[in-house]
Amino acid sequence: MSLTNAFETHTLKYLLTTDSVTRPTSWYIGLFTSDPTDTGTAGTEVATGTGYARTAVTFTVSGDTASNSAAVEFPAASGGNWGTISHIGVMDASTGGNMIVHSALDTAKAINDGDVFRIPTGDLDITAA
Repeated sequence: MSLTNAFETHTLKYLLTTDSVTRPTSWYIGLFTSDPTDTGTAGTEVATGTGYARTAVTFTVSGDTASNSAAVEFPAASGGNWGTISHIGVMDASTGGNMIVHSALDTAKAINDGDVFRIPTGDLDITAA
């Protein structure tokens, strides 16, 4: 996973200056059908109105890796297909807000009407390199 440009700046300010940086207090997974890039504003997030909503996630940290501490399960697609999910982003709000990190999936997954997108416990790893 890659930090967005904005959160790279936040991290450096937090670590190497005395500047005040606002820390997120909630985290959500957003699903994308195209690359949101390091800007965190590109890409196409799945459209609302098809049962899609960002889903809350919690993390545990061990060493230099944060992993999802519980399974993340989205509601079933309803009223239409979501498309092929190729990327995910960790967001700081359930709608709007900012993308913190993003990544391409190892394998893109088509989500059709009635399908559920799941991330099993421990399968979402964010490593500080």
